[in-house]
Amino acid sequence: MESLDLLLNGFAQALTWQNLLFCIIGVSVGMFVGVMPGLGPVAGTAILIPLTYGMEPTSAIIMLSGIYYGAMYGGTITSVLINIPGEAASVITCIDGHQLARQGRAGVALGVSAIGSFVGGITALLGLAFIGPPLADFALRFGPPEFFSLMLLGLMMLIGLMGKSLIKGFIAAIFGLLLSFVGIDPVSGSTRFTFGLPEFFGGIDFVIVAMGLFGISEILYNADQKHRAEKPAKVKGMFPRKEEWAPTMKSIGRGTGLGFLIGLVPGANAVLSALASYALEKKVSKNPDSFGKGAIEGVAGPETANNATSGSSLIPLFTLGLPSSPTVAVILGAFIMHGLQPGPKLFRENADFAWAVIASMFIGNVILLLMNLPLANLWAKVAQVPYKILLPLIMMFTMVGAYTVKNSVFDIGLMMVFGVIGYFMKKLELPIAATVLTLVLGSQLESSLLQSLAISNGGAGIFFTRPISVTLLILTAVILVGTILAGMKNKKELFGTDIEI
Repeated sequence: MESLDLLLNGFAQALTWQNLLFCIIGVSVGMFVGVMPGLGPVAGTAILIPLTYGMEPTSAIIMLSGIYYGAMYGGTITSVLINIPGEAASVITCIDGHQLARQGRAGVALGVSAIGSFVGGITALLGLAFIGPPLADFALRFGPPEFFSLMLLGLMMLIGLMGKSLIKGFIAAIFGLLLSFVGIDPVSGSTRFTFGLPEFFGGIDFVIVAMGLFGISEILYNADQKHRAEKPAKVKGMFPRKEEWAPTMKSIGRGTGLGFLIGLVPGANAVLSALASYALEKKVSKNPDSFGKGAIEGVAGPETANNATSGSSLIPLFTLGLPSSPTVAVILGAFIMHGLQPGPKLFRENADFAWAVIASMFIGNVILLLMNLPLANLWAKVAQVPYKILLPLIMMFTMVGAYTVKNSVFDIGLMMVFGVIGYFMKKLELPIAATVLTLVLGSQLESSLLQSLAISNGGAGIFFTRPISVTLLILTAVILVGTILAGMKNKKELFGTDIEI
């Protein structure tokens, strides 16, 4: 009951004209980002963080969150109408969504996607509103050893799930950890890894790294890709036939539950939930042969799941301070940039902020439902803007954004360096998310470790004598071993050997 009262107070704040305006701006930009092939919510959020300088923290996070879940809606439109996924989680929607469009049923595909996305998103937000506070209260029992073990678990899950190779994941994570060490040593007060440059004394700015690794690298990567969009299919008739409603709603229900649970796992992003949902729908279907030929369940389930995941992935962020996906890691950086620390104390020390952001997400999902259907044809035409026009404009915008961080030309050059690094990381299939997450969490991981060792007078036994800490470390070890065994199994299948593992 207390959560309901707090949520109602959050709506009162979210419905002020300033916050409502930034919510509309966020979801509209998110739709644009989702529609544009190759951008996606991570790059879009990273590029637009500089816009939030000087804004109130509540309005800033409302806008950035709107970009996040708005992109999930937007990616569906081009997947269905022109067979080009606007963002990675919508790749699976192309399979049956575009087949429906070719059959003259594009409106139906978009209709069930919008309904499923709305149901999945709202359900996940209800989970955040009513599960989040009790989970945060439980997390208040955590001390420095528990937080160190928890962050270690989150890093391991992200490294294990985000890349095809555990070794590549570790390489990317260590790179991010090294970046987090740049600046002033918290113990001795001496500088480290600054190479004598005063610009590095305060550390490497997260925004510059995120804009480079995600934004500039996407521009460079897409510049050498050929994007040819076909003429969008016409949208008409937004709802399924009478006999299709029952299986569609069942798919939406399954997608909601599956996506919500997957979103709670650090590293298991919306792409994984969409793939898992599609596999589940095909398995339980009475007519699995229809998948790939225009099965409505193949659109409803995955689209619901990826939006449920995007909502539930905020629960670990708000309650534990752990990002569960690359985009949420960028949003975590924005929290810190605005002087907010997500985690167990957020609902107590910044309750007005937390509930206003949650309430704004309910409002944003309603706005997206109303915006998504009537304007589908318009959004599809946006995706046909030539890349030779679009990419230079985005590049110019990111350079201006990098300069506004500290009014420094040095930051523009640094962003470009990280953009080139990010480009080669994409080419080499090194998970950029692991780098960004360790950069964001590196200082917290270090401080938790140092505090734990100070409490125990330098002994590492404190991590293994406290029940919560040792449980988290055991889970970390299990995930590490499981990831290694899975990698060895994949190699065995690849080379067709009979080596016993």
